[in-house]
Amino acid sequence: MSVNLAFHGAAECVTGSCMLVESGGARFLVDCGMFQGSKSLKALNYEPLPFEADSIDAVLLTHAHIDHSGLLPKLVRAGYRGPIYATRATRDLCEVMLADAAEIQEGDVAHLNRRNQRRGIRGVEPIYTTADVAPTLRLFQTVKFGEMIDPLPGIQARWWPAGHLLGAASIEVVLHEDKGPVRLLFSGDLGSGHQPLLPTPDGPVGVDHVILESTYGDRVREAVTPERRRALLAKEMHDAKAAGGPLLMPSFAVGRAQELILDLLAVMRDEPELATEIFLDSPLAIEATDVFLRRGWNAEAEENPYLELRGATRLHYLMRPQESDGLERLRDWHIILAGSGMCDAGRIRRHLKRLLWRRETTVLITGFQAVGTLGRVLLEGRRLVRIQGDDVRVNARIREIDAYSAHADADGLVQWLKGRMPVTGKVFLTHGEPDARSGLASRLMRAGLEAEAIVTPMLDSAFALTATEAQPLGAVGRLRPGAASRPDWRNGRAALLGDINEALQGAPDDEAREALLARLRDALEAPSHLDGPRAPATTLVPGG
Repeated sequence: MSVNLAFHGAAECVTGSCMLVESGGARFLVDCGMFQGSKSLKALNYEPLPFEADSIDAVLLTHAHIDHSGLLPKLVRAGYRGPIYATRATRDLCEVMLADAAEIQEGDVAHLNRRNQRRGIRGVEPIYTTADVAPTLRLFQTVKFGEMIDPLPGIQARWWPAGHLLGAASIEVVLHEDKGPVRLLFSGDLGSGHQPLLPTPDGPVGVDHVILESTYGDRVREAVTPERRRALLAKEMHDAKAAGGPLLMPSFAVGRAQELILDLLAVMRDEPELATEIFLDSPLAIEATDVFLRRGWNAEAEENPYLELRGATRLHYLMRPQESDGLERLRDWHIILAGSGMCDAGRIRRHLKRLLWRRETTVLITGFQAVGTLGRVLLEGRRLVRIQGDDVRVNARIREIDAYSAHADADGLVQWLKGRMPVTGKVFLTHGEPDARSGLASRLMRAGLEAEAIVTPMLDSAFALTATEAQPLGAVGRLRPGAASRPDWRNGRAALLGDINEALQGAPDDEAREALLARLRDALEAPSHLDGPRAPATTLVPGG
């Protein structure tokens, strides 16, 4: 067996997509994404890459979302000098997304290091800086959908529309081995097929192994028409206006923000009483909008639906931090869209700090929230959260619409895979939390796939492949089994500190408060299984 496939991300979790393929002496990556979620998961971004960067010959990129592209500058900083193959739209979106990620890195690390200095804790370095972005972009080589290319000797690749994001693709790879070709298909992130702004997901028929995302593998969503989706949004807008305050929408800056604004404008046209000012408080979303205006032609619809964003009088772009700060003066009914979509970075955190405690505020979640993120904590009903080191009371209305997902649901994933049959080898389920992967595996078996044909790789696991078989290889994962898919001790610490503060505030008098503190001190001083040599200090990451 001379083809090896290793999963260095998006295994046991949704983020950090990165797969290493070795064939005939060549080594290439499919995606090189950033981990998001719990602090333990994000700490992997700061660790050395699990392979030598200068040993990689090429990168094949499915799409621009940061959990698929976000560590490309780190790869280049570590010595990679080969080509990065991607569609033109993906390349253009990466230009703005990677620059934004670098700026966030620099800003968050500077903020963290100021806090660490006050605490007497050593500082950390950014994963990469803005200086690493330009050399990365120079390595991009653009490809066309449907065109077979030869990225390396003995290796062919073809990009198929995935319908997830502008330029997003599934990638077919043919590895020409001495004993015959081995055909792999990397799904990337698949769209629902019901989005009017994006193409229907497609792919080849009859491959050997499929690497299939499973983000919503345990969920079936109601098929929602554009009209129904706007009706759901209009209902939330009515309720938010009635509450008397702003509608705050954490939004993924690329794709989701543009779709939401188009629907907000459409609702305001149909229901003028809801008309108000929309503030897009995300430099990344603003710059990405320009890419959508240039690259957003939809061949199926024969139009660029994003052109409506040009010249929308109620839409205000906030590029500078001072403009964002100016929103503090606003009261009553208005709408703010800010990144990040999972509430763990960007300007959304500042808005949440100043608005979550207000009962008149509505926070509307419209996208997937990974385990350990602030967005997930809010959806789970936490009444006290910690943002940038401060405790914030959650009095705002927390609402959710599950009609904007750019991911296929369980039925959509099964139908897409059926369209690729026959698959002679294995189906590797990636890019999903444990319940999602097990849920999709059950559905695939009910659809006729044999249980032994389904593989759920763990982080850093590797397999030796033939056209029909996949033999597990020994691998040492960077996290304990299961750690990638559950909240970590930092999430627990934040929740515990919030509970302690609530208990102290709710105590009847100072005597009761002192008694509670005494019990806590006794618990900390009591012997436990943790006694013994101290473990080395862990690396703190921004937000920790």
